[in-house]
Amino acid sequence: MDLLKILRSFEEFLFEAVSWLLFYPLTLWRIVRGPLAAMDYSDREQGDSEAHRYDDALSPPLFLLATIVLANLLAMALHIPPPPESSELTKTLFASQQNLILFRSLAFSLVPLVAAVTLLRHEKKRISRETLRAPFYAQCYLAAVCAACVSVGGAIFQRPEVPNALGAAIMLGGAAWFLFVQSHWFARRLNVSTAKGTGIAVWAAVRAVIYLFAIVIPIAVI
Repeated sequence: MDLLKILRSFEEFLFEAVSWLLFYPLTLWRIVRGPLAAMDYSDREQGDSEAHRYDDALSPPLFLLATIVLANLLAMALHIPPPPESSELTKTLFASQQNLILFRSLAFSLVPLVAAVTLLRHEKKRISRETLRAPFYAQCYLAAVCAACVSVGGAIFQRPEVPNALGAAIMLGGAAWFLFVQSHWFARRLNVSTAKGTGIAVWAAVRAVIYLFAIVIPIAVI
């Protein structure tokens, strides 16, 4: 009986792992083709039953995690050297890929978290796990694409045979795309002008970067 349960668990794991090969590119195409529509899709899925939620796509947090895993694999394939280990905590983080993926996932999750909190505050809604979940999930789709651009651009910077301008173009292009979509998302959700939505989006992004540095700097020195 126990062996049967193990086999069924393995069957579910194998199916889920293989399905990622299909649903990851489909989800990426959905986001690139229509980012606001993808975010609307995420909002609608929150009202579905847990068994059928995100049945035809990767859920936003899983999509963000998968993107960071792929970025780490790309860095390994390109033999990108780790940064200098200036502290014991930095050594721990870069001691294994699991630690590094977990840290980068948490770091990039700051972007959707700050944006979701910003939306709730402007809507004058109480911040709770229930109210935070939908905007956070929707924002994870944008954060994943932004993380991919930052990771690929950063990897190019560390390859001497590739022009740094290409890496800079990818990173700046990803950031511009992110802020463009974010501005329209805030403008539509809050029913304000695009200019005001842009201001809210930029300020949210700046705060996310500040919080990220507030975490990274102590890690580099402790």
